[in-house]
Amino acid sequence: MNVETTKDKQLVLDAYEALLKDCKRSHAEESRKMIEKAFQFAWKAHRGVRRKSGEPYILHPIEVAHIAAKEMGLGTKSIVAALLHDVVEDTDYTVEDIENLFGEKVAQIVDGLTKIKGVFDQKTSMQAENFRKMLLTLSDDLRVILIKMADRLHNMRTLNSMPLRKQMKIAGETLFLFAPLAHRMGLYTIKTELENLSLKYEHPDDYKSIAGKIKEQEDKQSALISEIIAPIELKLAENNIQCSIKNRPRSIYSIWTKMQTQNISVEEIYDLVSVRVVFKPEEGIPEKNQCWNIYSLITDIYKPKPERIRDWVSTPKANGYEALHVTAMGPQGNWVEFQIRTERMDDIAEKGFAVHSKYNTNGSGDSELDKWLKDVREILDNPEADAMAFLDEFKLNLFSQEIQVFTPKGHIKTLPKNATTLDFAYEIHTDIGNQCIGAKVNHKLVPLSHVLKSGDQVEILTSEKQSPKHEWMDFVVTAKAKSKIKAAFKKERKEYTNKGARMVEDRLLEVGLQLNAKAYRKMLEHYKLSGKEELFYKIGMGKMDINEIEAVVRKKSKSKFIKYWRLNFFGNNEKEEKIASTEKEDDKPAIDKKKTLMLSEMAANESYKIATCCKPIPGDEVLGHLDMANNVTIHKRKCPNALKLMSSQGDRILAADWTSHRLMSFLAVIELSGIDKIGIVNEVTNVISKGHDVNMRSLHFESHDGIFEGLIHLYVHNTEDLNNLIVKLIKIKGLDNVKRIENIEEYS
Repeated sequence: MNVETTKDKQLVLDAYEALLKDCKRSHAEESRKMIEKAFQFAWKAHRGVRRKSGEPYILHPIEVAHIAAKEMGLGTKSIVAALLHDVVEDTDYTVEDIENLFGEKVAQIVDGLTKIKGVFDQKTSMQAENFRKMLLTLSDDLRVILIKMADRLHNMRTLNSMPLRKQMKIAGETLFLFAPLAHRMGLYTIKTELENLSLKYEHPDDYKSIAGKIKEQEDKQSALISEIIAPIELKLAENNIQCSIKNRPRSIYSIWTKMQTQNISVEEIYDLVSVRVVFKPEEGIPEKNQCWNIYSLITDIYKPKPERIRDWVSTPKANGYEALHVTAMGPQGNWVEFQIRTERMDDIAEKGFAVHSKYNTNGSGDSELDKWLKDVREILDNPEADAMAFLDEFKLNLFSQEIQVFTPKGHIKTLPKNATTLDFAYEIHTDIGNQCIGAKVNHKLVPLSHVLKSGDQVEILTSEKQSPKHEWMDFVVTAKAKSKIKAAFKKERKEYTNKGARMVEDRLLEVGLQLNAKAYRKMLEHYKLSGKEELFYKIGMGKMDINEIEAVVRKKSKSKFIKYWRLNFFGNNEKEEKIASTEKEDDKPAIDKKKTLMLSEMAANESYKIATCCKPIPGDEVLGHLDMANNVTIHKRKCPNALKLMSSQGDRILAADWTSHRLMSFLAVIELSGIDKIGIVNEVTNVISKGHDVNMRSLHFESHDGIFEGLIHLYVHNTEDLNNLIVKLIKIKGLDNVKRIENIEEYS
């Protein structure tokens, strides 16, 4: 136990004083006393404990409470729960103790914030289970999620004191689940900071590079913003509109994302300039009308781009966001995005639904958040046994891009982009989804798989004879639809599984074999299945030939052959038998997850293998994933599969780095485009052939309308060789674009 110094005490008291100053909703004496009581209780409970950074542990709950109070605008019970959120997990105090001292509601929130303890099946993701438990509390209290967000934000702010593999795990989980969840809750400021901090730890070089370029452009950008704002301020003042106009800098993460998806540089991101107009509305005039009035005044000065108008005033986003966006041509030939919103809209956009109760939602009194929470509760009411399946379904519900479609009576339904008519049917009611046979979209007949667009009017056609089909899972996209279809199949699946189990057992008994662990292992290995339930189900469905089972179970395994060979050639030697039985373990030494795995050429294919989904090459930022059989697979850190693994199986993530690679070659793909001219292909191949460290595997060129496009598969030693080649190629006259293809699986 560490001794608390005078300096420590002063640090704690200063942090607590700063918290009290920002408890704007807790001025009453009773509220202050409750916060003081919680602070003293938590301080005593955590006394002597320190964080990885060396600071007293109590600073963490104080900072979490500070974020909840200042950045989310939460009240007394939330602040008290934030101060106590780690007490039950990390000390001997129980939820009952919290309830006795601070009341039932605070105890419920703290219980929701307490991680699950105990042992789970090895195949279950502890992270997924924790996340599911936290979401179960949604039906009781939304504040659990908000405080969890505050907790995650402070952990991300202090992540530099953690080891590299922990940084990757926490950053990956944050980007995969918590940032989208913050977006759904309308916590834009927190969502942006979570994304930026995740990028800082997952791709530190990219983060520093973009931050540096933004810093370089700061003075130039500031002068440009002033030039853009000046005439608008004058125009709005002439019309007696009270407002504040300021630059809304694009986040580092959003710049990085656009660079990755569009393969462009920072300088090429056209909507880097963004201006926010926040005004005080006049009483008696609808806010929507006032937004459009300001739009009219701005577009009198700067010409708008018609296809870049976003009206979230008439139809707010599902997370409650309201604003009118327009992109217009600025004074120096650059595009500028203007965001027009009232002070109320700005308050909601900054602090999310924590402040939404201050304002009216809509005519029915139900906000879009309430509808979303209802959907989440439906998923939780009938959760999948597999926590990872649940995690995938929940992730689907965190869609960021939405469409809005209409019922025949004109009611609006919000769905994710790429939603189908069948998703719409399940959105209305489970029975309508189960009995759906088609739809009329804008009065035209369409199939169940028809992808909807914003503004479509949809009428669902049903039949009592219809029932859910397995192929429906191939095209529905909402978590609600997927969970309802799975629920319908649950009974059917159980029947087929039981039938398959009887068929396998009867077949093996017929030929004098036993259905034991060894037989299961052989069948699962042969058919490459994850579990016996899946095996029985497929056999029961008739997807596998039951007559093959005998041959599969009788098949001699490789280890059996090795043992037979050793016994015949070395005699019945106990030592040799021991060698044979331990050979597998000796071949795969234990991996120290706390150390960075160094990827040497000599160990390739033995101590690690390269992921086929992203095929990293030496020089790429990578991580390792350790599977149940002690095998390590190396992924790029930016690989979508790696991101999912970090968020769901973080305890199996390894920090990894390359040693010098000059012997082995790795496959890379580059894409080229430019002006088609005589001899350009020859110039490209000459540059590649003159590079001693690069070899071509194949090349493909196409030309149309004076433009050519090409794909070249290369073998390179590392990213340095590849980047040097790209620099040489881009110098060829006529070549407009040369880039590396990151998602190599599609091109291999």
